Parts: sequence; C-alpha cells; structure tokens
Amino acid sequence: MSVVDIHRGRSPIILGLPHTGTDVPPDIWERLNDNGQLLADTDWHIHELYAGLLSDATTVRATFHRYVIDANRDPSGTSLYPGQNTTGLVPETDFDGEAIWKEGEAPTEEDIAYRLQHFHAPYHAALAAEIDRVKAIHGVAILYDCHSIRSHIPFLFEGKLPDFNIGTDMGKTCDPAAEAIAVDVTSAAEGYTSILNGRFKGGWTTRHYGQPDKGMHAIQMELAQCTHLETERPPFAYDGDKAAKLRTHLKTILTRMEDFALALRP
Repeated sequence: MSVVDIHRGRSPIILGLPHTGTDVPPDIWERLNDNGQLLADTDWHIHELYAGLLSDATTVRATFHRYVIDANRDPSGTSLYPGQNTTGLVPETDFDGEAIWKEGEAPTEEDIAYRLQHFHAPYHAALAAEIDRVKAIHGVAILYDCHSIRSHIPFLFEGKLPDFNIGTDMGKTCDPAAEAIAVDVTSAAEGYTSILNGRFKGGWTTRHYGQPDKGMHAIQMELAQCTHLETERPPFAYDGDKAAKLRTHLKTILTRMEDFALALRP
C-alpha cells in the first residue's frame, strides 16, 4: 500500500493534501480506542472538493491518517503554536483534548521513529520531488496546502472559526501578491467570512517549503467544514450544494495564483 498518491501536472500550482487520508495499518488501528477509531479529525472530502478545479495542477496526497503520524507537523516534534493547545507529531488526543489511544497503547519513541521513516518522510520526499519538478519547468512554484477543520472546537479556539483561514506565517512563506489573491477573493466571497494569519498561520509544510526569495511560494488554506459538509459530526457527509458554491471561489483563487506564477517565469 502506497502512503502517498501523486497526480503530476504541468501547472506551477501544487496542491498538498496531508490530512485527507484514512488508512491506518491494522496494528495501529487495534491500539486506538473507540474515540480514536472515529478518525474524527480527518480533513473530510477535501480531495473531492478540490478535484478538477485546476486541470493541470499537481496533487500530492497522504493516504495515511494523521493519527498514524501528522504529515503537517515538524518532524522534530517542535510545536507549531507554542503556548496554545494543539496536537503533536503523533497525536495523543483528538482536537477536543480527548484520548484516542487505549490505556497503555500510546505510541512510544520507537513507534514515532518508525512512522517518521515509513510515513512522514516518504510523503515529504514525494512533495519535495514534485516541487522541484514543477520549479524546473517554470522557474517558480506555488504550494497550496489544502486543509479543513470543524468550525467549533473550544479546546483549540474560542467561538466560531472563520470560513476561510489563510496562513502564510505572517507573510513569510509567499510573495505579498500571492497572499493578496487569497485575501481579495475570500474577502469578496458573499456569505463567507475570512481571516489572514488568525488561529492558523500555516503548518510545518507551508513554513518549511515557503521560500519566496528562491521562487518557492507556499500558502495554507484551512476551511471551516461547515462550508462543505452536511454536518460537522459523523458521518461527515459531503454536501454537494454547499461544495459547488465554495468551489467557485476556490477555483478563482487557484486560477489567479496560476496566472500570477506564470507571469513570474524568467
């Protein structure tokens, strides 16, 4: 079983999908408790939401679940948000702060080392290879990292999360013009709310690969799941009508970013 699914295109846009996978090896599955086996913290249907929006984009999708290991966390284990509640490289709890492992079955240091080697590292090797390939074609690349999360999670943030959460690590990971595209489109999207570098400022992937001075731009889009799911609880069903409306705005973002990147080519 491959831990990463790759679709190669020739657009300067690369879609990263680190949290849509639901594969959990049997030996790890047996160690999850009933709460953990709900896999509630999946980025539900995000690969479906973005499918076909940009015909020649490259996609790199982790097939494994974030409870195996989180592909959007620093492999060193360093927290992305020091001083705030969050989940780690291999989560011990879900987003509500509830345990996901059976008593005595939490991952050990040896487990984490194994999962880094066999899941996290292959995903990022594939992503880095696609970035290099696309950059070799155009001299520039934009990594658009696709995410979603429930809109109400008191353990992680107060109140209701905005619909569009744009993360660029306070402008460090991409050209200001690329950031402005996402801000302009989401701010003008009727019926939606948006924020730049709010609770989510871009995960490790965005921060690691975003090097605009080298022609490598990265931006994270965290969507509130109420924008495309029927409800934010099991079975986390996809709402086609909501999604169709949302997809028009996502397509505009990606199309404008592609045009921006093509205009930067040497």
